[in-house]
Amino acid sequence: MFEILIWVYANAFERIGLASDRRKSRKAHFSASSGLKRKLMSSPLSKELRKEHNARSIPIRKDDEVLIVRGKYKGREGKVTQVYRKKWVIHVDRVHIEKSNAATSPVGIHPSNVVITSLKLDKDRRAILERKGSKKSGDVEMTE
Repeated sequence: MFEILIWVYANAFERIGLASDRRKSRKAHFSASSGLKRKLMSSPLSKELRKEHNARSIPIRKDDEVLIVRGKYKGREGKVTQVYRKKWVIHVDRVHIEKSNAATSPVGIHPSNVVITSLKLDKDRRAILERKGSKKSGDVEMTE
C-alpha cells in the first residue's frame, strides 16, 4: 500500500511539472526558455513600491533603478544596463571591475540580490502591475 502511495505522489509531481529530484529540477532551471527565465529573474520591489502597486515582485528589466542588498557591492544604487538571461545576471550602472589592462568589465549581479527602487513603466508593465494588484486586493468582480 505504501509503495502505491509513493508512486501516486511521484507521478502527480511529474504531471504538474514539478520534480523533487535535484537533478531534474536543475535541468529544468538551467534549460529554461527565455520567457521562463524572464519570470524567474524577478526582483522584489521596495517597500514604497510594494504599497503603491500592491505587488511583491516583478521581472526585472533594463532601465529599472535598483539597490544592491547582498554581496560585495551591497548598498550601491544604479540603473540596470543589461538583463543577461544567458548568464542569469543583471548588469548595473557603475558596478564594474577594473581589469589588469585598465579596461572595465561589468559585474553580474543575480536579480534576487537587488531591490527595485524605481520602475520603468510603459503600458504593458502597468497592465501587469494592475493585474497583480487586483488579485491581491480582493475587489475582483465576477463577470458572466
